[in-house]
Amino acid sequence: MIWAPYSPCAVGCLVGDEDRVPISTAVLRIVALLAAVLAVIPLAVVYPLLSAAERTAVAGGWCRSLLRALDVRMVVDAPAEAPAGALVVANHISWLDILAVGSVRPGRMVAKNDVRGWPLIGALATRGGTIFVDRHRLSTLPGTVADVRTALLSGSRVVAFPEGTTWCGAERGRFYPAVFQAAIDAGAPVEPVTVRYTAAGRPTTVPAFLGDDPLTASAWRIARARDVVVEVRCHPVLAPGGDRRTLAAAAAASVSVVRPRVDRLVGVHPGEVVDSHPA
Repeated sequence: MIWAPYSPCAVGCLVGDEDRVPISTAVLRIVALLAAVLAVIPLAVVYPLLSAAERTAVAGGWCRSLLRALDVRMVVDAPAEAPAGALVVANHISWLDILAVGSVRPGRMVAKNDVRGWPLIGALATRGGTIFVDRHRLSTLPGTVADVRTALLSGSRVVAFPEGTTWCGAERGRFYPAVFQAAIDAGAPVEPVTVRYTAAGRPTTVPAFLGDDPLTASAWRIARARDVVVEVRCHPVLAPGGDRRTLAAAAAASVSVVRPRVDRLVGVHPGEVVDSHPA
């Protein structure tokens, strides 16, 4: 337990006074979410047999379909060309982060070992090549770093959340440096990404997935929220030089820079990705 990341954020951080949709609308969103999850099961069987390009397209499309089911809009500030074989690192607020970042930068996810035990989702994550990390066993960390390095060397994009646990969004944690060693060893670029949530045009903590909050309760809270927007901003790529602590600090500094992009939502449909990167 000595290296397990800690966040002071808890369910008490969640703001509950946002505008909410009718219960009937929320129920329809949950039904659509479950349908989107179930729809991917047949595809998961053949997923490992697909080409790298096909896997990327499938993963990104599925992430977008889940966001669309929950009526969550996206605003993206990112270059059109994504670096190949990069380590993508982002701040961590919610399980929605995986869908949001996965929509823009599909790749192999690094997730806590607990996800492996989630009904259905755990099996799909395993089938999709997720790299699991056991935060409670220090002895397994070098093996996880080696797995990430191997994936990067193979040309795969790897997506990680180096805070190691979720924060409410109003506050952030530091980036733990271990995963950055994999990028240095593999000579892989690092792309920092900022994730931010708003509801009805205001910053919100409603999507945050904190403490002992059950996944079902979190999904219902998001389904009840009105006009949820997830903003994803990709920052300039960092070269894998220096030591891992310096690289982690540089990535964290990039992620802390936020420019609201909600003004770009006019005419955007739920789940649609809007590329607002300046030409």
